[in-house]
Amino acid sequence: MPGSKSPKGMLAARKLVLKRKKLRWSDANYKARMLNLKKRFDPLEGAPMARGIVLEKVGVESRQPNSAVRKCVRVQLIKNGKVVTAFLPGDGALLFVNEHDEVVIERIGGPEGKAYGDLPGVRFKVTKVNGVSLKEILRGKKQKPVR
Repeated sequence: MPGSKSPKGMLAARKLVLKRKKLRWSDANYKARMLNLKKRFDPLEGAPMARGIVLEKVGVESRQPNSAVRKCVRVQLIKNGKVVTAFLPGDGALLFVNEHDEVVIERIGGPEGKAYGDLPGVRFKVTKVNGVSLKEILRGKKQKPVR
């Protein structure tokens, strides 16, 4: 048949299978799955959350067209010692988080594996401080325990 690049007919199955196998590598999701890229380069190693120790408080400038200093913390993960930047959601959250506090971080929920919104290079957010939900502390329902 003119115009078709695929072999046709009764004995074409092996060729079609091999061709499909080869061409699947151009799909980014397939490639990442087969090469275990998520487990290899993800600081959380595929887990949904991770515990870490706050090393320092940092302000991250937001991208254009916004103009703000977003409050973040540098966190060293307990399980593998990697250091990541995590966003502190909520008004005045920075006042309740100190250096050497134990925090729980999770993915921030932007594009898979990429930064979120106008925060350059920030892929995680803080959800708990010293075992207490950051949201509850901000609402004034709970006190942050002193370690």
